[in-house]
Amino acid sequence: MQDLPLNIPEGSRKEVMTYLEPFMLNEMNEYLKPVEEMWQPADFLPDASRDTFFEEIRDLQDSAQELPYDLVAVLIGDTITEEALPTYESWLTMVDDVQKNEQGGWMKWVRAWTAEENRHGDLLNKYLYLSGRVDMKQFEISTQYLIKDGFDIGTGADPYRNFIYTSFQEIATNISHRRVAGMAKKSGDKLLAKMCGVIAADEARHAKAYMSFIAQAIKVDANEVLLAFEDMMRKKIVMPAHFLRESGEPQGEAFAHFSDAAQRLEVYTALDYIDILKTLNADWAIDKISALNEKGEKARDYLMKLPDRLTRLADRIKVPEIQYKFKWIYG
Repeated sequence: MQDLPLNIPEGSRKEVMTYLEPFMLNEMNEYLKPVEEMWQPADFLPDASRDTFFEEIRDLQDSAQELPYDLVAVLIGDTITEEALPTYESWLTMVDDVQKNEQGGWMKWVRAWTAEENRHGDLLNKYLYLSGRVDMKQFEISTQYLIKDGFDIGTGADPYRNFIYTSFQEIATNISHRRVAGMAKKSGDKLLAKMCGVIAADEARHAKAYMSFIAQAIKVDANEVLLAFEDMMRKKIVMPAHFLRESGEPQGEAFAHFSDAAQRLEVYTALDYIDILKTLNADWAIDKISALNEKGEKARDYLMKLPDRLTRLADRIKVPEIQYKFKWIYG
């Protein structure tokens, strides 16, 4: 990257975004893959053109029957989260200075990121349909509701808050898909394990991209980035599916039960939330940032002390032991 400019005023998001655009375009190929080299859902699913199609579906269903109930619930919640992609794309295009130019670097990134993410919901949706364990109409109702309801993650149009959020969220989805893959493999469903494994790998690449954007922003606007990070952590990072609901239920009801299932299985827990914060603090070298103003120093100190504070609180969390009966799952 070229020498840091001296003429960017502190807190000027527009100038920082303009400055970072060449860096992002230059680095984009490191975090995204050419379309022709990417896996596609068809690489994993039974092929209807083959004589073995129905045999492959029977094998898929036999393996899916061995998955624990809570794991199926978590997989469905993860899938609906992925299927709400239209919400995430429209949200990212509203970030300040992203949509200034339809053919500009930031819009190219958003479209390319969306194109890669789109495969995740496609793959898992088809697996759930073929598994025979899921009431697809109830699943589809929840998906439509989630897109219709949108989300409120407290980032506004601020690029710093939004890219801090995506850094955190992409790591969280990597953890969830990776652990579902491991549990599916233990249950004997090797196909699902492969599916979730490749999705998790995508999420890891995307996390590195957003983390790199923030790392570069810190170099030119450290005080404002730290204040944005502190604000996001004080509000708490909410999951993109926090409004998830089932048919006839209020917003967020199904998400609470989905979260309980994920914690019972230890697919994603309060300790993972803390570990992600530690990862971001370390990757962005928060403790080493110097020449801050008074507010920046207070934000840095808060972020460094927060993991220990959250760890003490995590010990008090009680997860219901009784499984919730979702409308999504037969039986």
